[in-house]
This record gives sequence, structure tokens and C-alpha cells, in this order.
Amino acid sequence: MYTPKHFSAPSDQALQDLMRAYPFATLVIHSADGFNAHHLPLYFDGNRTLSGHVARANPLWQEAENAQEVLVIFHGPNAYVSPSWYPTKASTGRVVPTWNYVVVHARGKLRVINDVHWLRSHLEALTAHHEAPFEQAWQLGDAPADFIDQLMQLVVGIEIEITQLTGKWKVSQNQPLENQLGVVEGLKSTANTQASEMAGIVETINRLKS
Repeated sequence: MYTPKHFSAPSDQALQDLMRAYPFATLVIHSADGFNAHHLPLYFDGNRTLSGHVARANPLWQEAENAQEVLVIFHGPNAYVSPSWYPTKASTGRVVPTWNYVVVHARGKLRVINDVHWLRSHLEALTAHHEAPFEQAWQLGDAPADFIDQLMQLVVGIEIEITQLTGKWKVSQNQPLENQLGVVEGLKSTANTQASEMAGIVETINRLKS
């Protein structure tokens, strides 16, 4: 991933926080028929390990046997940036549109796990993480045990030990202060949720908040 120094991730913690906040990932693997991309939620345990599960009918877990390494991409907020938001447009006109985004790349070896105890523990952790914001959090025990046992036979566990973690925070760091402030104002003026999230990131990374 091309990452100029000024667009580097702010910290290792920022990389980990993004993986937990935006867990729906793209897993890229090189198999016998070329590159394949799979889309699935992954659970980050906070200790360099990602865990997930796929349908037993999904060829991913069979492809993993011969794969040297997999690439997992986590996408954070992204938003279009209009040149009209730059105050320097009026003085120089030397502005063009761009796109702000935050992304994390995790590389590692994928391991297939056919163990019901591991799978249940994974599903409980994954569910608890995503149900946490709800007042009445759903858990595996809420469903009939035989129903859960039956469904578990249809999935396979996967685990990725992260060997390399990199990220890119392209959030207007290369713009002068007046343009950064203009970007924040412009993003906040839209009705787009991701644009609003990006406005907050631009403020934080460029230290625009007092």
C-alpha cells in the first residue's frame, strides 16, 4: 500500500481500534485459480489475532491449506472532498477534488479450526462484542441448544495470526490549516454519516480541536 509519511497511521493503537470499530473485512487469498476476495466480520482479540468463521461450503477454508499468507483489509470512514471547501480556491484556483479515507491492512497466516469448543467460544465473543450496545443483548444461550449445535456443524472456524499491521490515514494532512478547517466544515454540512465521521477524524489527526 502506497503510504507517504504524512499519511501514516497515527499509532499502533489506532490500527487496533479501527479493526474493532469496523470489523467487516475483505480477506484476500491467493489460491490455485488466482486471487480470491472474501467478505466477513472478523474478531480482533487485542493480541495480534483475528478470528472468524465461514460456511463449510465456502472454499476459503480449503484454499487456506496452500496459501503462504493472506491479506485482510479493514475499511474505516471515507468521504469525497470538494475543492469548493478550500478557502485557497478563491485566491489561487489551484485545487482539485480528492478522497479522504482510513484503512488498515493486516497480513498473516490463516489457520483452519475444526473444533466445536473453539467455535462456540469464538461465536460467544463475536456476538458479545456486537451486542454490547443493545439494552437487551442477544446471546447464544437465547436460542435452542440443538438449533445452535446444528448450525455450528455448517461452519468452519478460521484464525489469522497477524505478522504485519499497517495503516493509512489520508485525512487532509497535506493541506494548510485554512483548508483543513474548510474540509471539516464541508464534511459536516453533508447528510452523509461517513462524512460526519471523517470530519471528526480530520479534526483529531490535524489537532484542530482545542
